[in-house]
Amino acid sequence: MTSISRRDLLKSTLTTAAGAAAGMFLSPQSAKADESSLGGKLNFVEVADEVNPCRVENGAVVRPARTIPTISETDVLVVGAGPAGCTAAIAAARAGVKVTLVERYNHFGGLATGGLVLVILGHWARQSKGEQPFSCCQGIGEEYMQRLEAMPLGIVNRRHGVNPTIDAEAYKYLLQEMLTEANVEILLHSWATDAIMSGNVCKGAIFECKSGPQAILAKQVIDTTGDGDIFAAAGAKHQVRKFAAGLVHTLGGLNQIDNSKRQGQPPLRGLGSVTPVPGLNWVNMSGPQANGVDVKELTRLELAHRKHIWENYLNLKKQPGTDNVFLAQTAPQMGVRITRVIDGVETITWQGMESNQEFDDFLAYSGSWNANHQRWQIPFGAMLPQNVENIITAGRSLSGEHRMSDDIRVIPTCWVSGHAAGCAAAVAVKTNVDYIRNVDIPAVRDLLRTQKAYLG
Repeated sequence: MTSISRRDLLKSTLTTAAGAAAGMFLSPQSAKADESSLGGKLNFVEVADEVNPCRVENGAVVRPARTIPTISETDVLVVGAGPAGCTAAIAAARAGVKVTLVERYNHFGGLATGGLVLVILGHWARQSKGEQPFSCCQGIGEEYMQRLEAMPLGIVNRRHGVNPTIDAEAYKYLLQEMLTEANVEILLHSWATDAIMSGNVCKGAIFECKSGPQAILAKQVIDTTGDGDIFAAAGAKHQVRKFAAGLVHTLGGLNQIDNSKRQGQPPLRGLGSVTPVPGLNWVNMSGPQANGVDVKELTRLELAHRKHIWENYLNLKKQPGTDNVFLAQTAPQMGVRITRVIDGVETITWQGMESNQEFDDFLAYSGSWNANHQRWQIPFGAMLPQNVENIITAGRSLSGEHRMSDDIRVIPTCWVSGHAAGCAAAVAVKTNVDYIRNVDIPAVRDLLRTQKAYLG
C-alpha cells in the first residue's frame, strides 16, 4: 500500500490529466511514469504544511523571521521581462553566462504586450539636426523587428521614416522563442518583493509566488521591473515621479464600417492607430498625472479608465455604420509610464541630447521622437546606482531628468539599454570583477559590437 499526501496526489493527477488532454506537453513515457508513480491502492495522509503567518502584536502586524528556500543560483538575475529585461537576458545568455529571468505576469514583453503599447518610437535618429536619419536600434532590437516581419501579421509599417507597429501576441511568442533559444532560465508568475543584501552589495532577490516566498542568488542583478522595485528595496538612491498613466484598448471591425451610412456625417473619432491585424486598431490614452507605485491610486485609475473606455465605445456604437465595430480588449496592464528613477552616477539630460553630449562610458544610442529624431548616448553611469553594488537598471528607470522621460521610456530605448545592461553584466561575471561599476567598458563595447549593436 502506498502512502501519498493530498498535495502530491493533486500534483501527479493534474500532470497526468494535462498530458492526456494535451499530449504535446507530455511524452507517452512521462505520462506512463506519472501513472505508475501512484502505485496501487492509495492511502490518503493529511500533511499539514509548516506555517509561520504574520501576527498582530500590540496593534501592529508583525512578520516573523523565516528561512526562505533558494530555488536558483545564477550568474545574472534579470527581474522583469519587459522589452529591456528580455533583451538583457538574451544578450547576457548569448555571451555564455547563466541567466535567470523572473516575471510577475504570465507573458513576456511588459507594456509592449500586456499594456498594448504597440508602436516602436525612437528606433531611428539623426546624428545631428538636418542630417539623413538612420536606424540606431540595431542588434537584438533589429533582430526582433526582422523576425516579427517574417511572422504572420507580426509587424506593420516596417519601412524607413514610419514608426512600425507590432502585434502583441506575435511579440509574446517571439520573445518566448528567443529566450528559450538562448537557454535562459525562466520563472513566470513570480512577483519580486525584496532585495537580498550583504552590506551594500546586492546578492539576489526574493519573489512571492504560489509556492510561497523564494530566493534567487546571483553574481549580478539587473532591475528591469520598470518601477525599480529591486533597486529601491536594495536602498539605492532614487526619485519617485508622477507621470501620465492611462489604459490602452483595441477596437475591432473597423474595416467593416459601412461608409454608405456615413454620408454627411462628421469623421469618427477615437479610432486609434493601425495594428498588423486588418480592422484592429490600438487606442492610446494619456491619462492624468499619477503616482504609479501607489496601489490605491492605481486601483482608482483602473476603474475610472475602464468606465471611460466603455462609455466611449457605447457612444461610438451610436454612430451610423458602426454595427460591426466591437471593443476587442482592454489592456491587462495599466499604462504606467514613469515611476521610480534611479539617481545614477551619470544623468541623461535634454540639453545634453541637443548638444550631442558624449560620455566616456557610453554603451548605446537611442533616438528622440520628440526632438527631430536627434540621437543621444546612454552612458553606463545612468544604469548604476550611486550607493549600491552589483545591481544595475535599464529601461524607463534609467537616470534621466524629467524632460527626457518620453524618450527614455519608449520600446527601442528599452531594447538598446537592456542590450547594454545584459552585456555589461555578462562581462562583469566573466572577468570576475568585484563590483560591476568596475567593469571594463571597452570589453563591453566589443561584446555589443559582436552582437551587432549600434555604437556610432
